Amino acid sequence: MSNVKKRASLFIKGLVAAILVLGIGYAIYMNFFKEKEVTAIDKSDLASNFTLKNLKGEEVKLEDYRGKGVFLNFWATYCPPCEKEMPYLESAYKDYKDKDIEVLAVDVGEPRIIVNQFVSKKELSFPVLLDWNADVADSYEVNTLPVTFLINEKGEIKERISGEMTEENIRYYLKSIVPER
Repeated sequence: MSNVKKRASLFIKGLVAAILVLGIGYAIYMNFFKEKEVTAIDKSDLASNFTLKNLKGEEVKLEDYRGKGVFLNFWATYCPPCEKEMPYLESAYKDYKDKDIEVLAVDVGEPRIIVNQFVSKKELSFPVLLDWNADVADSYEVNTLPVTFLINEKGEIKERISGEMTEENIRYYLKSIVPER
């Protein structure tokens, strides 16, 4: 092997080793040393307000939905249980949107173009919001997807549901947050 090839091989091995060390160091820093701004969420706590952009680039604030029941769903296009829920959620949303219920589907960490294609393909009509940096998901302590928060008309979290739901589950939970009039 020529000297040039040996140097190139050593350089590549060194580069790979440096990247591994940096990656491990970053993971340790993020998990043990970096302070996160996390608001603990518990049942009957007021839902933390947030502002996110929808697929049209318009800002949407959670507090704008005070007075309505909110089905706050954290999801992603690459998540099979999330994808399976979407048609059920769309069907139930059509029946409950006139009952002072709002569905807010918060996509976690994906670019608008991917989410927009997914929403168009699935023909979803409820608001889809983009949490590119996962800041809102972090503040709600979302670690796995899908996760749904049921928020009543007073802005209180009534339930946190982790994992895939059936259409019957979704309808049951939507019914539970219909505002009392």
